Amino acid sequence: MATHSTSQPTGAGKSSFGLIDTAKFFQALDLKKSTIFLDVACGRGAYSLAAAEIIGQGGLVYAVDLWEEGILILREEAELKGLHNLTTFVSDVAQQIPIEDNCVDVCLMATVLHDLVADKVEQQVLKEIVRVMKAGGTLAIVEFYKKEGPPGPPKPVRLSPEEVDQMLSVHGFQQKRYTGIGPDHYLQLFKINL
Repeated sequence: MATHSTSQPTGAGKSSFGLIDTAKFFQALDLKKSTIFLDVACGRGAYSLAAAEIIGQGGLVYAVDLWEEGILILREEAELKGLHNLTTFVSDVAQQIPIEDNCVDVCLMATVLHDLVADKVEQQVLKEIVRVMKAGGTLAIVEFYKKEGPPGPPKPVRLSPEEVDQMLSVHGFQQKRYTGIGPDHYLQLFKINL
């Protein structure tokens, strides 16, 4: 059962989308027209909207967040843009990602993993991601470089690529690509070996 919340989760309302090189990001993701895409802790869904436009009607975008206001904003934006391949959920991803097992081709966690670590729920979320991903699927992690901001959280909260790699490897993820996507952010792409 989905958990609804009127209070803002950690990091709610903040998005890295306007701070990254989106062309470089989406080129690295290489989304196909048949992609099933999951945006975990999507906020207002800037990444979800862009992915839905790229993927088109042949694929599907799932956008999940505990922050109800953000999901409502995303639904309105999707409707205004005529995007019918985007499905949204208000849910606590540490409890449940409300989609079926083994259905996701590409999962995105954009500047959210450090918040999950700070909230001590990253292991539960990663187990849920493993459950919903297809064998050979891609997990895309966007995080801040481990340096002082702004933008972004304080340096001690930030995750280095090595920390992310170590955290994900225990869940069967293997890093395939690392690239900078702006002065403050990096992208790591992992394949899941189920």
